[in-house]
Amino acid sequence: MSLAAANEVVTKALLRQVNVPGLDRPAALITLDNGFDHTKPNSFGPGGLTSLDEAITAALAADPAFIAVTGKPYIFCVGADITSLPQLENREQALEIGRLGHRVFARLKDSAVPTFAFVNGAAMGGGLELALHCHYRTLSAGAAALALPEVSLGLVPGWGGTQLLPNLIGIPAATQVILQNPLMQNKMLKPKQAAEMGIADVLLEPADFLERSLEWAAGVVRGEVTVTRPEVDKDMWAGVLYFARQTLDQRLHGAVPAAYKALDLLETAKDGDFAAGTAAEDEALADLVFSEELRSGLYAFDLMQRRAKRPAGAPDKGLARPVTKVGIVGAGLMASQLALLFARRLQVPVVLTDLDQARVDKGVGYVHAQIEKAVSKGRMDKGTAAKLYGLVSGSVDKSVFADADFVIEAVFEDLGVKKQVWAELEKIVTPEAVLATNTSSLSITEMAADLEHPERVVGFHFFNPVAVLPLLEIVRGERTDDATLATAFAVGKQLKKSSVLVKDAPAFVVNRLLTRFLGTVFAAVDQGTPLDVANSALDPLGLPMRPLALLQLVGPAVAYHVGGTLHAAFPDRFGVSENLKRIADSGQPIVVDDQVNEEVAKLLVVGDQPLTAEQVRQNALDALAQEIRLMLDEGVVAEAQDIDLCMILGAGWPFHLGGVTPYLDRTGTAERVTGRRFLPRGAASLR
Repeated sequence: MSLAAANEVVTKALLRQVNVPGLDRPAALITLDNGFDHTKPNSFGPGGLTSLDEAITAALAADPAFIAVTGKPYIFCVGADITSLPQLENREQALEIGRLGHRVFARLKDSAVPTFAFVNGAAMGGGLELALHCHYRTLSAGAAALALPEVSLGLVPGWGGTQLLPNLIGIPAATQVILQNPLMQNKMLKPKQAAEMGIADVLLEPADFLERSLEWAAGVVRGEVTVTRPEVDKDMWAGVLYFARQTLDQRLHGAVPAAYKALDLLETAKDGDFAAGTAAEDEALADLVFSEELRSGLYAFDLMQRRAKRPAGAPDKGLARPVTKVGIVGAGLMASQLALLFARRLQVPVVLTDLDQARVDKGVGYVHAQIEKAVSKGRMDKGTAAKLYGLVSGSVDKSVFADADFVIEAVFEDLGVKKQVWAELEKIVTPEAVLATNTSSLSITEMAADLEHPERVVGFHFFNPVAVLPLLEIVRGERTDDATLATAFAVGKQLKKSSVLVKDAPAFVVNRLLTRFLGTVFAAVDQGTPLDVANSALDPLGLPMRPLALLQLVGPAVAYHVGGTLHAAFPDRFGVSENLKRIADSGQPIVVDDQVNEEVAKLLVVGDQPLTAEQVRQNALDALAQEIRLMLDEGVVAEAQDIDLCMILGAGWPFHLGGVTPYLDRTGTAERVTGRRFLPRGAASLR
């Protein structure tokens, strides 16, 4: 194939001459625009790069005072058109696309005419790299996000980012942007943070961003505005990269080739030989384009961009009822986190209740403290804070729920307790009020069985910490009606969560898989496998946490409880470990600084049949494959893609695994254990 992609949505570079006061000749303004609104961001394929190349040629021919590049409303550019990467047929084509981007962008860097990037909106990947090639950068305070996210997908910043950024802002900050942020659930930079790092020369308000940018650029050209940048400390380069490599080894254990390639490229950037550095980027890009990790990363990216935004099986959103008041049963930590989230996102009154005034006051106090913290750190203005203070209240009298449209309980994980809560509330709330439960493993159908209106009970399972993890498992009981479900999905969207429809089955998706996974690892411990061997057995996968650290985060007592629920449902696959109960009862941490606590090891009663790390790993993968196949056969979710989406969003499983099913496919585990693949060949793999 040629580089010209038939399905490319071409981002055109639209050139116009702009008269700027104080300059003796017009400036050339290039606006990137693919012809769609902000929901389809600008990106660069071969056609877009060619259009930019032609615009630069035309701009230079007009002898402008300066050249500036900006984007359509809300979007600067989000980088390369990664959807076209699977269409590349050979390594030479991958090299060619890298070289084309470098050649076009370098024209801005090497221009004798001053060049500016007016970053008016989201700038990621190649979009941010384009801005870095310009001599100067203005940045809108309203820009949604800035990032070099390539490593999260299995790539590297391949159009100059690894060479330009460290020499602009220093190696510590560049390492954070290129490595650390992508590996922390693809964390984005806010405009203020990017400006403080030195990525932008000036931060401007969005209301008149273009006008102020033109004025500022004119001041630079006239010599009235002086741009000073701190000198980059080259002496710390080697030390920072050594520490970064150690950190990668500890976290990923070699599982993400792109991260190590990025480290090598950052090392190359130290000597400032830009041509050699960009040539190395081309070679790295060509290597990674034909890797299994990239194909899994692209699959995961597509899940986030498409499936997460259009949940499979969700009813018509027109059936959703309005929510003007939210009630929360309970005032503990989870309930308090929910109260803050609902108030911030829905902007409606939220009221908590609990057994006594002290607990209520503590819950409301937590919300107020978090609001104050946000104000003190500059993440919330005082006006918004005052409004939220007024929206969140508490009471010991459940009659405050009488006019609530949506009531969610976050009480002790016991079916009897939860049924009692709903029995009391049904006498208070209106017949149309949605009753949502944050249960992590209990049956929605059983919980609603004795109610007069069981059709308005729905599972609404958040993941902790509530404000951070984006997954929301929405669970349909046997009698949950479409209006209730539609309201739940509408509320989930308002909360800015990614919702997945789940059948009412024990522990739903994430907790069921993690319990099976952890249960298999801990069964090896019960057999006599040393804790440190079991803990490190999954290292080759590059998971965000080792098994024992994950168990500690979940809490041994919670894991034991959920394990008991699943053992009751599926005794042949889910065991109950008395060693886990011993650890829970002891109250001691299982790991300290990622090392096994030897005091905990002394508490265990184990067998004399230890396994090797490889055996532990394969047993865990086999168990996952078997459980996923059973869940799909049971209709717990619509397709394997929903399993992967849940594991990425709710458990932090990395893009380079594609969640979980692509890895089970490409290692042959799925076919060996279940007789067939989870996904079609090529969907998340090279073949």
